[in-house]
Amino acid sequence: MSKINKVLVLLFVCFLFVMCNQKEQINTNKESILKGAATVFVDETLTPIIEDQIAVFESNYDAKINIISKSESEIVISLFKEKSGIAVLTRNLTIEENKIFEQKKITPKITKFAIDAIAFISNKATNDTLIDLNNVVVFMKGNQSTTIKGLVFDNPNSSTVRYMNELAGIKAIPEKGVYSFKTNQEVIKFVAQNEGMIGVVGVNWLSQPMPEMQKYVDKVNVLSVKSLSGGNYYSPSQNNIAEGKYPLARDLYIINGQGYSGLGMGFASFVAGDIGQRIILKSGLLPVRVPGRRINIRNQISVEK
Repeated sequence: MSKINKVLVLLFVCFLFVMCNQKEQINTNKESILKGAATVFVDETLTPIIEDQIAVFESNYDAKINIISKSESEIVISLFKEKSGIAVLTRNLTIEENKIFEQKKITPKITKFAIDAIAFISNKATNDTLIDLNNVVVFMKGNQSTTIKGLVFDNPNSSTVRYMNELAGIKAIPEKGVYSFKTNQEVIKFVAQNEGMIGVVGVNWLSQPMPEMQKYVDKVNVLSVKSLSGGNYYSPSQNNIAEGKYPLARDLYIINGQGYSGLGMGFASFVAGDIGQRIILKSGLLPVRVPGRRINIRNQISVEK
């Protein structure tokens, strides 16, 4: 074999070696249900509980999930812009939204994983810790109320605004007496520093506040609510949500629009599984499946002498 042929053979072998290594690297970095990287769009009212879920998920698997908190309207837009979007919402997809997925030839996987609630808060200096939902609806329709000075929402495009608008039967919040910021944190801070205002926030920000928010949460009252049909006042406690007594409870969903077996499927299964449901139970929200408890029964108890 000539020297030129030997060099050509050697180059060919090197080429195959490099290509095999690249292929192996590509396969190694390929996303699976428990490996790789993905982005999850999260309703801002649910940020604390999803951050906890992601922290535990990443500690158990070779995965990296980037969380982006947005308002509900912004999330829906982002979900359809992305080639393979994953979102956490306080509602299921609408018929129109499902049609968009059909056009993309993707069947979204919907996982209901918890029940949370919308909470009303007031400044600690306010003596009244009760609120009638009928009075809130009247106020949101633009009418005067002797019990409500003003309502403060997180974001005009948020899930809380959409929920309360639907409850009041209006398309947009009134310009007078109803205010909005950008986040739940800003609402809690504002109410903690201003008497007479009622904040509307996701209960997860109160049951599981960030360390820097604890001092503000300590300065607000979580109000007990009377439903539109009357009856007693109920606080947004885990027990009242479970028994269906609290009138502002809502289901939480993971919308997986990846269209393949990726991290969206793995993360949704984790959150809906035993560990994920225990995290939800500990957070003060209501899991869709209460995790079982193993009890060991012994016939005898040994006593050391």
